[in-house]
Amino acid sequence: MGRSSVQKQPKRWDLYQNKSRMKWGVLVVAIVITIASIVYTNHIVRKLKEREAQLVELYAKTIEYAVNVGNRDEVLFLTQNIIVPNNSIPVILTDGVERPLDFRNINIDPKLSPKERQKKLRELVQEMKEEHDPVQIVFTDENGQVYDYNYVFYKNSFLLDQLTYYPIVQLSVIAFFIFLVFYVYSNSKTNEQNRVWIGLAKETAHQLGTPLSSLVAWIEYLKADEDFNYPEVLEELEKDTHRLETITNRFSSIGSIPTLEEENLYEVIRSNVEYLSKRISTKVKVNVETNSAIVMAPINRSLFNWVIENLIKNAVDAMKAKGQIDINLVEGPEGGVVLDITDSGPGIPKDKINKIFIPGYSTKKRGWGLGLTLTKRIVENYHQGKIFVKHSSPEDGTTFRILLPGKDYLLDAEEADTLIGRNSV
Repeated sequence: MGRSSVQKQPKRWDLYQNKSRMKWGVLVVAIVITIASIVYTNHIVRKLKEREAQLVELYAKTIEYAVNVGNRDEVLFLTQNIIVPNNSIPVILTDGVERPLDFRNINIDPKLSPKERQKKLRELVQEMKEEHDPVQIVFTDENGQVYDYNYVFYKNSFLLDQLTYYPIVQLSVIAFFIFLVFYVYSNSKTNEQNRVWIGLAKETAHQLGTPLSSLVAWIEYLKADEDFNYPEVLEELEKDTHRLETITNRFSSIGSIPTLEEENLYEVIRSNVEYLSKRISTKVKVNVETNSAIVMAPINRSLFNWVIENLIKNAVDAMKAKGQIDINLVEGPEGGVVLDITDSGPGIPKDKINKIFIPGYSTKKRGWGLGLTLTKRIVENYHQGKIFVKHSSPEDGTTFRILLPGKDYLLDAEEADTLIGRNSV
């Protein structure tokens, strides 16, 4: 028989894992649409400006012709077909020294006195002069000699002004609706994820409960058995059973609103490290440093132990079970806690740092990619703190920083750096 070949399935593009690329893609498309809209609208505005300028020129030439030629029938024709139909472009007719003589398509309060009206028109003339050059009307006598001048001042019609600002209004409305859609989608997505997390956590706690009860019963049975003479086995079984109970409590806490109590973080971390040190590689050394043996903070002990455990296990995996982990715990003078966990591993590639907290992302072949996601959720959602990668490089390893609030006080990055630098050993 011939060797069977397994056809490789094409790698699918993961939308969730590539959210950042998708956002940039949407931004680029939005910019292209914006530029195209502005360019096209400006083209239309320019054409309309040219057309209005031609209409004003025709308006001025009509007046000039009507005065210079003086044919009554022709003047009547020009007035009815050119001057009167102009009902959109604001114009002011002035004499040679720019004194207003007449105006069209301008709203002037009829209650104004002639002097006030003249003043208002003069102000409008100055505004129009800044917007467009006036059109000159030349008056000549029968011999063709120039004896006077008039000027036609004008500005853009209301329609043209509206069209000029139309792209801004249009894009603002589009941007608002896009923001609204993203906001609603993001909220619904978050609520859906919360329901999934809670449902998964409760179901896991429920599934663990039955075998755990059975284990507890078997341990009690072995204790009562006089022929079972292995107390060290019972001790370890009790420790692991207690650990399973702790894990069950963690999932129960994830599935509900956890209770926060004032705890000594140094003691919580130290006891957790002592437990884990016996269950990880002996080639990994874990150091805990602090500026005080009593560092109080409002935490849920069970969940926060999970955070420390996840970060230490990730560090051990990154170092391939050989290296050093330094935990530096510092309390701020006005409240707030800084916790740095540094490993001596190879570091995280720069293009991966922003992805490590995304659900499902993992560099391990058997990893589910939920450890750091749960860690971030516990720190930020349940403890109102912050967790991020402070530093990562092949030479210095990776440092995860956790900021926990004190009494309504959360340290910022600069304060945290100052405290860690001041109290580092």
